[in-house]
Order: sequence, then C-alpha cells, then structure tokens
Amino acid sequence: MTSRQLVFDLPARTALGREDFFVSPANAQAVALIEGWRDWPARKLVLAGPRGAGKTHLVHVWAALTGAPIVAAGDLGGADIDALAAGPVAVEDADGIAGHAEAEAALFHLHNLVLAEGHTLLVSAAVPPRHWGLALPDLASRMEAMLLARLGPPDDALLAAVLAKLFADRQLAPAPDCVPYLARRIERTFDAARATVAEIDARALATGRAITRQLAAEVLDNRGH
Repeated sequence: MTSRQLVFDLPARTALGREDFFVSPANAQAVALIEGWRDWPARKLVLAGPRGAGKTHLVHVWAALTGAPIVAAGDLGGADIDALAAGPVAVEDADGIAGHAEAEAALFHLHNLVLAEGHTLLVSAAVPPRHWGLALPDLASRMEAMLLARLGPPDDALLAAVLAKLFADRQLAPAPDCVPYLARRIERTFDAARATVAEIDARALATGRAITRQLAAEVLDNRGH
C-alpha cells in the first residue's frame, strides 16, 4: 500500500517503515519543525499533543532522520546517560515523570550533557512543559525554555486518509461515501480510527455485508446502546 493509492492528495512519510505518516494542516507545522531539526534554537524541541495526535509517529520519523535512540522518560533513572548523550536523543512521555526525583534528575543531566556535547534533544509530552508539574526547578526552567511544537487532533482530511489506509491494510474496500462519513463523526484520534475500522470489519464479516455508509452508521449507533 503506497500513498499514491489513496484517494486523498496528502503527502506520506514512513514511520519505522511500517506506517505512512500523513501531513495535513493539523500537523504540518510540527512536521516542518521535525524535518528542520538542524535549525532548532539551542538544538532542542518539545513535541506536545494529546494521545492519538501522532507524537510517537513523529518521534520515530525524527529518530530515522537523525539516528537517535528513543527512550521513555520513566526509564531514564536506570539508563546510561553518558551513552545516550553521545548523539542526538529522543525522550518520550516526559510529563509522566513529574515528582519522580530520580527520573527528573536523569532528564536534567541528559539535557545538559546532550547539549554540551553539541547534539540535539527531542522531548515529547501530552502537554507543554509548564503543565508537567516538575519538582526540580532547574529542569522545569530548561524544559519551559525549549522550542515547542504542538500537535492538535487530526482534522477531517487527515482522519479520512488514516481511515482509508486502515481499511486498505485489512484489504477492505468501503463504499466511496463511507470514509468521509466516518471522518466527520468519530472522535478525532488515530486510536478511534483504528477501533472504528476494526468494529466495522468485524460487523461486515459477521453479517456478510459490504462496507457501506449504512453499515458504518449502524456500528456507530450501536456504541450508544
């Protein structure tokens, strides 16, 4: 499945060689910052967005561009910080370590060492650093000083492209009006798109019916019961 086979005129990028990353107005600015990583002020950036907005995809895109390892912030307390700081590095879910002294201290050390070595740091979180509730003041000030890239929930075009690919991955061919219908009605997250396609696939298999707008509507209606 390539992006040329989609009916949506959206460019595609590959995350870890497994999934296409679709660019739309909802994430275009963040994508541009990720691709322009060599120009980050002070060589560091925070990527913030809600669950399902595509943070992990973009972190992997950046890791592929830079050769950076990816480490969960919660694992930093037991990590070899000197080894991680030997090149660019990505830290995921940094907002989850608030109040964990060992992990906060490790992220502070990693931040300082990566930059001192002349490398680049990408940090992801659900919200901007000022909302993390970090207990270590020096870490909080450094995180809040980082360039911020925001990801919003996927817009209709992006959600439609993702839905189309999810159907294609299952070798399903929904009616032409099915995907636009779903994109306007489901929750605006990639997780919701995956769950919806899985439910529709199961319903179609169980009933022997084609995947139409009517079938999709029945699946969505059943969620309320």
